[in-house]
Amino acid sequence: MDADEFEFHLGGPARLALVDAVLDALDAAWTDAPGIPDEDRTLFTLAVSEVVTNMVQHGEGPTDVTVRVEIRLGSDVLSATLIDTAPPASIDWHGIAMPDENSESGRGLALAQSVLDEFSHTYDDRGNTWRLSRRHGRSV
Repeated sequence: MDADEFEFHLGGPARLALVDAVLDALDAAWTDAPGIPDEDRTLFTLAVSEVVTNMVQHGEGPTDVTVRVEIRLGSDVLSATLIDTAPPASIDWHGIAMPDENSESGRGLALAQSVLDEFSHTYDDRGNTWRLSRRHGRSV
């Protein structure tokens, strides 16, 4: 890892307290990464928040679901790998769209997809893995 890169890892039960912990850690990490433009910080934080919140809200299964979060704030790219132990998430990537203005939910994945350069989901024996990345200076 370069001197101007910062990385952190968090994990725990799929509860809203974990979302708060991730956002608190990101807020603290931005002080260690002063060269990252404000717009990139805001939009990357939004995307991470939306996906982790979805993981917590939809992470229901026969056993307690855990979530592991790995964040890297690089000199060119911001990236996150989010892994949970929930059953496979069924995502229709072609059907992701913003709901109508009166909808109370359903914006999370569409928002994340719109502000990221990479947004993918896979499932294997570890669980669901979400990969998010945003290059610095990307226009929305």
